[in-house]
Amino acid sequence: MAFDPLQERGIPLDEQLRDWRELHVTPIDPDHADPYTRCRIITMNGIETEGILFSHQLARHCPDLEAKRQLARVRYLEAQQQKVVNWLLPGVASVLETTIAYEQVAVDLTSWVARMEPDAYLRQAYQFGVLEDFDHLYRYANLYEMIEHRKAGKIVDNLTEVMPGRPTYLHHRDPVDNVREPYDRATTEPLSRLHALTIMAAEQQTMNFYMNVGPMYMEPIARQLYQEIALIEEEHVTHYESLVDPGESWWEMLLTHEYNECYLYYSFMETESDPKVKHIWELHLSMELEHLRLAAEMFKRFDGREPDQVLAPALPPPVTFEPNKAYVRDLIATQIDQTTLGTGYVREAHERFSRMQEAIMGGEQPPSERVIDDNRAVSGQEYRLETEGPHPADLQPAR
Repeated sequence: MAFDPLQERGIPLDEQLRDWRELHVTPIDPDHADPYTRCRIITMNGIETEGILFSHQLARHCPDLEAKRQLARVRYLEAQQQKVVNWLLPGVASVLETTIAYEQVAVDLTSWVARMEPDAYLRQAYQFGVLEDFDHLYRYANLYEMIEHRKAGKIVDNLTEVMPGRPTYLHHRDPVDNVREPYDRATTEPLSRLHALTIMAAEQQTMNFYMNVGPMYMEPIARQLYQEIALIEEEHVTHYESLVDPGESWWEMLLTHEYNECYLYYSFMETESDPKVKHIWELHLSMELEHLRLAAEMFKRFDGREPDQVLAPALPPPVTFEPNKAYVRDLIATQIDQTTLGTGYVREAHERFSRMQEAIMGGEQPPSERVIDDNRAVSGQEYRLETEGPHPADLQPAR
């Protein structure tokens, strides 16, 4: 039978608080763990971080004192969840190794969402973003080989290819062209709400990560590459957050956040290969079921509607991390030359796009191009991992 989180009972809130011993989790082994276990960890960290940040924003706009207290109780427990999830990442992994894993998440999670998305306009938004994150993976993989003298194939384990996507320098667009049309909350499929929230949260944590870790490098090319791609991740957050209907009430958004956390913990519990990590997904799902119940009560109280007017009657099929090589190759072959214009997509460099390119490039080669040339000079050739044959497009980025 399909799993309906609204009908399941979770762990009572008073029993969810964990002590230091319980919070001190053993990290995964970076040399032997399934790369998709690491991807699930990164994804759930982004989801929990978004949930915490959203709860803080809601509290700042909520005049009801008891509701603010309820939000604070749940938020503290979700902060514990976030610490447990993120602390599963190994401290021995370098920032660049974690970065490459972040981009593997972006490629394979967004590809899966695009494949499953029922709305054509939303699907196009995910397809557009995939080709940019795919190229970021390629740029960081070359930086990794150049400064750490190691190959990204060990991190992605041949599950995700590493080669050029839409060239990174072409991602710098006028900000107005990063805003998309939102879905209509009255008619959209419940699954589309979950997809938009998931990818927005994943991109938001990537943006935050790059903003903070970029200055930690001494090498100028590393500092500059993180700076460039961090700017693009800000564009991606704008791109994805604008897909969400701004007419949703605060309580409706809270309900969707908690439901989405149940959906993803359930998905990863069903697909996790590491028993210790699977246990954490199971535990957190049991906690989130109670968080969802409380959010549903506040939704009914403050919004005056029943949760089933917004949510699906049961969880969709589990979100699955799996190779998307053929899918990405097809996007490269058919959509590599796209950019955005207004809320749509075009294939030519229009005036506003060209003006932005000229303003930010200043006639100089960007870091994302220099890193490839620099690695060729150090390693003898650029780094690629083309497991399925030659690159599907003849990419010759402008110099």
